Amino acid sequence: MTDSRRPLKSRGTGWARAAAAVLARMGVAPDLISASSLLFAAVGFAAFWQSADAAGAARAGWLLLAGLTIQLRLLANLLDGMVAVEHGRGGALGPIWNELPDRVADALFLIGAGYALRHYDPAFGPVLGWSAAVLAVLTAYVRELGHALTGVVDFAGPGAKPHRMAALTAGCVLSAIGAVALPDWDRGVLWLALAVVVLLTAVTVLRRAARLAARLKGSAPSA
Repeated sequence: MTDSRRPLKSRGTGWARAAAAVLARMGVAPDLISASSLLFAAVGFAAFWQSADAAGAARAGWLLLAGLTIQLRLLANLLDGMVAVEHGRGGALGPIWNELPDRVADALFLIGAGYALRHYDPAFGPVLGWSAAVLAVLTAYVRELGHALTGVVDFAGPGAKPHRMAALTAGCVLSAIGAVALPDWDRGVLWLALAVVVLLTAVTVLRRAARLAARLKGSAPSA
């Protein structure tokens, strides 16, 4: 079977291989690891929401919790595939658990970040979050459409999932620092991080669609 997973350098690291081996020996199902990303995303959404009404160290704590859950979600995304493929524990429903929780987790994190800005920018903060979420789903849709039509799985960026989550995590960390050191500055940093996510993800949708169109034209028989 062809490995259609996202190419990740972290998959070859010793700590990732060791963690996957431990989970496999414990009998943890890959689908359960995939499902755990929903829990992390729900906590992340709640942390973003709470951060909007907090200030100072409390706000910093909520934002750091949101950033931590983003990284835990990515860790779950890494390990579920490793346990399924490298350790042969994948099941028939694996492809569903691999994709659907991802779409929901993306939406929870991005929409949550938008609502973290609901007091700072009531008009556009939540709109940025919803826009980022819709675009994130579109990147996956174009990828899967291309896979169905051409057999090619296109993970091209610059706003693929790892890039989106890296930008959002950076926004959380910098905003948390600002909440303590520069309280008039920190909310604008998160706004900017989310705006960058929207821009990069929109570019990614267009880029993947263009690459798919080029592949289809290249494979079409001559008239």
